[in-house]
Amino acid sequence: MQLSTKHLLGIKDLSSEDISLILTTASQFKEVLQRPVKKVPSLRDITIVNLFYENSTRTRFSFELAEKRLSADAINFSSSASSVSKGETLLDTVNNILSMKVDMVVMRHSASGAPHFLAKHIPAAIVNAGDGINEHPTQALLDAFSIQEKIGSLEGKKVLLIGDIMHSRVALSNIYLLKKMGAEVMVAGPPTLIPTYLEQALQVKVEYNLKKALQWCDVANVLRIQLERQNQVLFSSLREYNLAYGVSKKLLDGLQKEIVIMHPGPINRGVEIDSDVADSSQSIILQQVENGVAVRMAVLYLLAGKKAE
Repeated sequence: MQLSTKHLLGIKDLSSEDISLILTTASQFKEVLQRPVKKVPSLRDITIVNLFYENSTRTRFSFELAEKRLSADAINFSSSASSVSKGETLLDTVNNILSMKVDMVVMRHSASGAPHFLAKHIPAAIVNAGDGINEHPTQALLDAFSIQEKIGSLEGKKVLLIGDIMHSRVALSNIYLLKKMGAEVMVAGPPTLIPTYLEQALQVKVEYNLKKALQWCDVANVLRIQLERQNQVLFSSLREYNLAYGVSKKLLDGLQKEIVIMHPGPINRGVEIDSDVADSSQSIILQQVENGVAVRMAVLYLLAGKKAE
């Protein structure tokens, strides 16, 4: 089986069959990662450029490790240490890299739509590792994989996204994926951080009372406040935010059930989530990090297609 698309630009472009194929393939690669020898020769002749125009730790390391595990040749590019700092354009940079006969580009960029622009202009397969406030498809895929692993099929599950929905590419990719796979989705947070179009356009429930939202869900995915993307004051203070929307042990203990806690990272402890929740048995945050490598291996392998055979 193959993906219906040459690139992974966003969950919006994938079919539910594509998503299922990626998750099934990731499951096979996770078994590989449990072996004493964690390397397979699947992408031995494939060259991949990691093109990161925006700071990243977990996503970049996860992709690099996935590439190494698949035996691909990886080139790491950081815009601050390149000709970009001297004024080189995005297309010039990529054309220079492509002249070195590269098969695939993993790209993170602060501008929404940058990977889509590349996909129109160059022949290599493009993987979106996060573009502006648009999408972060591999994060949504690893979140879905982690939920499936913990509580089974996504269909009919109630998943809550808490926090800065407006500036979160993770939220948008998660909403697209969860809806395509038959889950129910709710968002919770301050009214200033929740886009007004969500309820109508994407059929997502909106709740401003955190306790009610937590009582409704099976899984809560807690998102970081993206202060670096906010160009105006959208809530009074981090302390006020924590009091109204911080996920605490006391809040969870007050529910009549146990829910699964997730976080895409990096965690602001004591702001959107308390340490005793992040480190509790309800949390699958570290499993998300582990699953990220298997999911990204699956994406790279499937996009490489016939070249990987």
